[in-house]
Amino acid sequence: MRIFSFIFLMLLPAVVFCQNGSFSSFTGDESKFYAQTKQVNQFFRRFNAEEDVKGKRTYTGDSIYRDLKSRKKYLNILFDTYSSAVSTEDRNSFIDQVTNKKSPVFLDFHGSDWFSEVTASFIYKHEKVDIILYMKIEKQNNGYKWVFSNVYLSRFNELFSHVGDTTNLKLFLHPLSHEVDFMNIHKVFAEPDKMDYYLDRYYRPDQLALFVSEIKNGNLKFESVKEVKFHFLQIPGWYFEVSYFNRNSNNSGWLISNMLKINEKDKKELLRNYIHEN
Repeated sequence: MRIFSFIFLMLLPAVVFCQNGSFSSFTGDESKFYAQTKQVNQFFRRFNAEEDVKGKRTYTGDSIYRDLKSRKKYLNILFDTYSSAVSTEDRNSFIDQVTNKKSPVFLDFHGSDWFSEVTASFIYKHEKVDIILYMKIEKQNNGYKWVFSNVYLSRFNELFSHVGDTTNLKLFLHPLSHEVDFMNIHKVFAEPDKMDYYLDRYYRPDQLALFVSEIKNGNLKFESVKEVKFHFLQIPGWYFEVSYFNRNSNNSGWLISNMLKINEKDKKELLRNYIHEN
């Protein structure tokens, strides 16, 4: 529960790599250009060592394709070195695991167990609000597409704040209500703001359904995307977050901004909550 709560907080809202490392053949602005991880797809390729230091794709059969030494160099520059969010110990342990010679681990863009978090601005009933959109890659026919898997808006949460509340001794339907053909059910609808007291205590509201309903009814209008980040659970025993850093430095672009060891139970709970995977 502690680990799950910690990651939940990260979802809602150092070791310095030598800059003369794998990019030593370049100088000045050119070096920074090649060092920056400018695209998310490039993050995948660098993580897997599927491109060279100039950003050129490599393929099965190429001498440096998924080369062990190249992977270790790339993995070092894929961490945000301006932050101490990831400890040296965790970073080294993580790199050792994914570059293990006998059983290396790679990221799969078309695979499961990763998703994006998009913070977007909307107008909700004439008021500006930020909504978090959780999205995942889904296979369709011979290709893939991004789909909405969940959303989060605090206003939606407040609508169901009393679900499971057993402390109120007035707002309930008597267990013999059926004997009078539920004639007393009118009181439920007389106070709509208290209706969540009458719901199954184990009911879990679907914010995505509310989101779609409000969009279709014209109550919610999109304005712009404010921030994008990605969450990965593809590496056994680990969760990590990838964010974009726009700065005049080799250590910029899409980088690992947070990391946490995680067990299988917490992983399944996270996926169930955010992208509705069983």
